[in-house]
Amino acid sequence: MLKILVAEDDVSTNKLLCAILKINGYEAIPAFNGEAALDIIDHQHIDLLLCDVMMPKMDGFALTQAIRDGGSMMPILMLTAKALPEDKHTGFLVGTDDYMTKPPDKTELLLRIKALLRRARIVDEHKITVGDVVVDMDSRTVRRGMEVQTLPPKEFELLYKLLAYPERTFTRMELLDEIWGIDSESDDKTVNVHINRLRNRFYDWPEFEIQTVRGLGYRAVKKV
Repeated sequence: MLKILVAEDDVSTNKLLCAILKINGYEAIPAFNGEAALDIIDHQHIDLLLCDVMMPKMDGFALTQAIRDGGSMMPILMLTAKALPEDKHTGFLVGTDDYMTKPPDKTELLLRIKALLRRARIVDEHKITVGDVVVDMDSRTVRRGMEVQTLPPKEFELLYKLLAYPERTFTRMELLDEIWGIDSESDDKTVNVHINRLRNRFYDWPEFEIQTVRGLGYRAVKKV
């Protein structure tokens, strides 16, 4: 049974989230502040962290930063009452994988948890399979039958990121920060150029498509 740590200081909300998770087949472990959550993570295996932002002793941003500084790539889904873009940006910069405002829709919450756990398996295996296509992190190749393409590093990282989160829309700024780094002098035009290169490479591959979400950014859609 997969273990999900629920770091939420409001007792009623914590109990509700744990109940939803247990009903859907997960082992839910409650923590009521960031320090308690970090102690649990240090002493047992956790498959995913469901984390509130505003908590006593250590908030969600500091908790996420501490987890990432320790080298863990555990999936982290952040829940917060704040919906401001700068708060989301802060969350992604410290290492949050996904972000939902409270109260979360139960169905969407479970779907996002499932997607993050799938992505964690992809990270462990270093491979993404889409129909006949295998995207291999170790060799930096994209294989389809007998055809093999070796991509430049940034193109590969961009494709891997998009396919690891199918249907999720990434803004150009998110992709720029994650692939090129927050200190990069590149701008969002760099992302556009690399997206176009990927489209030219794989325009006739029916397994997936990179779509533009007008006014937002890009997403990968699996078609098989």
